[in-house]
Amino acid sequence: MKLLYSPASPYSAKVRMAARHLGIELAEVKTDTNANPPELVDSNPLGKIPVLIRKDEPPIYDSVAIMHYLDRLSGGKLYPKKEEKRTEADVLESLCDGITDCLLAIVYERRFRPEEKIHQGWIDRQWEKVVRGLDHLEHNLPKTGRKLNGGHFALAALIGYLDLRFNGQWAEGRPELASWPDVFAKRFSEYGAMKSGV
Repeated sequence: MKLLYSPASPYSAKVRMAARHLGIELAEVKTDTNANPPELVDSNPLGKIPVLIRKDEPPIYDSVAIMHYLDRLSGGKLYPKKEEKRTEADVLESLCDGITDCLLAIVYERRFRPEEKIHQGWIDRQWEKVVRGLDHLEHNLPKTGRKLNGGHFALAALIGYLDLRFNGQWAEGRPELASWPDVFAKRFSEYGAMKSGV
C-alpha cells in the first residue's frame, strides 16, 4: 500500500504514526498538493492528502476513513472495543482534528491572501475555537496507558502541528497539555521523528 502525504500535514502524521504503531507497512510518497499531481487528483477528486492507495482496490481518503481502515486491517487494534471507550476515542479524535482544521484555516488565510486582504476577524474567530479546544484538553487529557488509540494519535499530530506553526503561542498556561507528548513518546518512541514537519 502507498500513502500520499506531506511532511507538514498533521492529518498525514496521524495516519503515518498509527500505521507504524500497528506494524502496517506503507510506502510513503511525499506529495505536493499545490501541483495537483495526477496520482493525487485521480485518487482523490478533492486533491487533498492523505490518500491511501491500495492494489486493485479503490483509494481511501481522508484521515478518519484511513484510520478506520487501518483499525479493521489490524483486527481492531487501533480503537477500543468497549462502546463507551470507543466513543471517548472518537470524540477525542474529532476534537483534535477540529482544532487542527481551525489552525489550518489561520495558516491558509495568512499564506494565500495578499496582506491587505487578510481578514483578521476570521483569524481571531478561528483562534478563539483553538483556545477553547486547547483549554478543554488541558483539563480533560486522555488516559495514556499501554493501549494507544486513534484519539491519541490525533492529539499527538495536533501538538506536533502546533509546535511547527504556532511555537510559543499555545503552551503557556497549559502545563499538562504541553508535557503530554513526553508521556506519549514513552509509548510511541518514534513520535519525535514522525510528528508534523518531519
